[in-house]
Amino acid sequence: MKPMAHLGVGIGWRPEIADAVERLPGLDWVEVVAENICPGHLPASLLRLRERGVRVVPHGVSLGLGGAHRPDPEKLAALGERAVALGAPLVTEHIAFVRTTTPAPVLEAGHLLPVPRTRDALDVLCENVRIAQDALPVPLALENIAALISWPGEEMTEGRFLSELVERTGVRLLIDVANLHTNRVNRGEDPAAVLDAIPLEALAYVHVAGGFERDGVWHDTHAHPVPGVVLDVLAQLRRRMDPPGVLLERDDDFPPEGELAGELEAIRGVLDLAGPRPSAPLPAPSGDAAADPAPELEPAPAPQPAPRPAADRAPHSPEPVPDAARTRVGLAQAALLSALVAGTPVPEGFDRQRIRVQSRSLAAKRAGVVAKVAPELPGILGGEKAYREAFLAYARNRPMTGGYRRDALDFAEHLLIRELPADPADRRRLTAWWQERAGTRPTRRIVRWARALVGRAA
Repeated sequence: MKPMAHLGVGIGWRPEIADAVERLPGLDWVEVVAENICPGHLPASLLRLRERGVRVVPHGVSLGLGGAHRPDPEKLAALGERAVALGAPLVTEHIAFVRTTTPAPVLEAGHLLPVPRTRDALDVLCENVRIAQDALPVPLALENIAALISWPGEEMTEGRFLSELVERTGVRLLIDVANLHTNRVNRGEDPAAVLDAIPLEALAYVHVAGGFERDGVWHDTHAHPVPGVVLDVLAQLRRRMDPPGVLLERDDDFPPEGELAGELEAIRGVLDLAGPRPSAPLPAPSGDAAADPAPELEPAPAPQPAPRPAADRAPHSPEPVPDAARTRVGLAQAALLSALVAGTPVPEGFDRQRIRVQSRSLAAKRAGVVAKVAPELPGILGGEKAYREAFLAYARNRPMTGGYRRDALDFAEHLLIRELPADPADRRRLTAWWQERAGTRPTRRIVRWARALVGRAA
């Protein structure tokens, strides 16, 4: 496999810190959550960065390539469109499942969940990856994820699983050293053993992020400073190879600009421990763009990505995965996800305490994202605390089935059916909010009453 070109040190671009990111000294590249941008209306900050020669890599979070279903062609096309719009050298996703389709109805996790390290799951993942590779215009790299729970009856270590995935598909790897540390605490897995087992020549780049430990569980929050234990894992990787790129992730509780710059300097310090880094950066995406383009110029058009090298395609095309294998994987994932988001019994072999922790974590994340896509709701419901209490009560046995915006509408309708909020003025505000977005008249009182009875019976 041909080594990846040098990316350098970068940071995850987020709208909340867009101005700070543009001012960070020595920034080589950024990564953007693919689902959060529109190819035809790229944020001005990203356009300015790209004009300066800063590479932009789209990072997907919703494909669910580890799920039992085959990849959604529309989601693959959307990810490819973002790569083209950004002139990206590659796209990245996760080794995870995020939803189930077997049996119906569809359940959404709203988060990345681990796939079982079994032969069936690996076969399904490899076929899904090959489908994605054939559909995408640039190379694909996949990230190892952090997990609170372990699957019973696993047949491979993480290192072996990742190694076979690369061998069978030619896919690149995005190694998150914070996730390696998370899995050391939560699942007893040795980061060094993973690094020793995987083909490092397949490494596309590295993620570094913060978190915290509570009651023996590491929470990979992306909202805390990067701790020394995570930088130690980065140092272990650096002693084995010079990574093509390293990226700092921060998704919430953004610190002052100086703290972000300090964390990037700490990362550079670890990378410099084995000598100077390569000096040949990737070419600027706009050809001979100046470092500081004149403000009156129109943004340079994004280049078309180079054709994907043969080395990044599947080395062979084996027989399709039997439907029986997909069904087995699908049923197992559905049982786990249903226990996590719908309150059904925990499947045999799982740690029940960890399932409870994971379930609470998923619900809290769901509440947080709904509050971001519908920021009016906490105000209508009397503040953040009242909103969270109401949402967590709603979510306890009501899994998400149609994305976060649909979830916000369903939550509002759930409250209105129960004649909530108690204050009539707040209830009128919530009704107006829901009606404006749902595009329909509020449910008639008799229907509300019937639904309320059904909900109480459930």
